[in-house]
Amino acid sequence: MLKASDLRPGKVIVFEGKLYSVKESAHVAKGNKRSYIQLKLKNFQTGQIIDYRSRVDEPFETPFVQNKEYEYLYRSGDDYILADVETYDQIPVPGDLFGDAIQFLKENIRITCDLVDGKMVNATLPAVVELAITETPPTIKGATATNQPKEAILETGAKVRVPAFIDVGEVVRVDTRTGDYIERAK
Repeated sequence: MLKASDLRPGKVIVFEGKLYSVKESAHVAKGNKRSYIQLKLKNFQTGQIIDYRSRVDEPFETPFVQNKEYEYLYRSGDDYILADVETYDQIPVPGDLFGDAIQFLKENIRITCDLVDGKMVNATLPAVVELAITETPPTIKGATATNQPKEAILETGAKVRVPAFIDVGEVVRVDTRTGDYIERAK
């Protein structure tokens, strides 16, 4: 059992008899009123996202979650094929398990998956991935005087804002949680 104040994004809980993933958790204290925890929860079965206001000390049941590492191989229709890094068994996974980070998914990347009762409920990409720039406006000479970012398209098709000095073909590091450019890859 976890108290609401201990819930963080990514935690898996049982709420009203169903499995939910915590997407957001914020402690709110307004003036002289009692503080509470504002939660944004995603139902694993339906994909529905709900907002829930909880007491700070409200207990939540947490199921046993097994973390397992997989490697992304390829896409087949709507499914993404992952290979277990220990047994090399291939399994199809629906894209909605990856959330917004799916736009940074490239072949041979290691993914951490959460399993509850043998069923995959969540897939998490590494916090930082290295991707090549496939399309961006050309660098304008003298444009480095001002810090004007430009839009670039990555090898996965994702769009990200990069500094003006970045050119096509360069490899950059991107934060998969926020979608922000971090730096050039070394």
